[in-house]
Amino acid sequence: MSMPIAFYICLTLILFIFSGTDGYFYHRLAQCRYSSKDLHGMEHIDSYVFNKAEYVRFNSTVGRFVGYTEHGLKNAEAWNSDAGILGQEQAELERFCKHNADIYYSAIRDKTVEPHVRLSSVTPPSGRHPAMLMCSAYDFYPKQIRVTWLRDGREVKSDVTSTEELANGDWYYQIHSHLEYTPKAIVGNGVRV
Repeated sequence: MSMPIAFYICLTLILFIFSGTDGYFYHRLAQCRYSSKDLHGMEHIDSYVFNKAEYVRFNSTVGRFVGYTEHGLKNAEAWNSDAGILGQEQAELERFCKHNADIYYSAIRDKTVEPHVRLSSVTPPSGRHPAMLMCSAYDFYPKQIRVTWLRDGREVKSDVTSTEELANGDWYYQIHSHLEYTPKAIVGNGVRV
């Protein structure tokens, strides 16, 4: 290795060793926020972040950029005075947010998956009745579901315990419901999911 190359490599290594910064991090986060299927009140938020600190943000509801640091205030002032940049950011609400929200609703939110239901007899914890039935509903979507125990065609409300809907972590849910009963009274029992 020649002397000048070795010198520059050593100098570079020394600068890295004594440098106080391990690196810089910049990212830009575009968000589409809405809470109703008709997309009324949807807003587009475009955030600029440097080293974990948001320094400027565009919000379609406000209709302009807002700066949060000295650098962000300068950017906001420059970008707010440029009608082309403001128009492009405002257009993202229609072009990006509303367009993709329609796709998401038709591909995900409007879909339903019927549960897989399993009915089993389990050992009850110490209780008033010597027997217990458990109804488990697995892998359903969306979250809303109702499990109803029936006796002779009528809804049973006493001696019933149920879990909340539990997320599986893969967009599907499960729920478990228990009915305590006395074996002689089992005739006519049923469950509706």
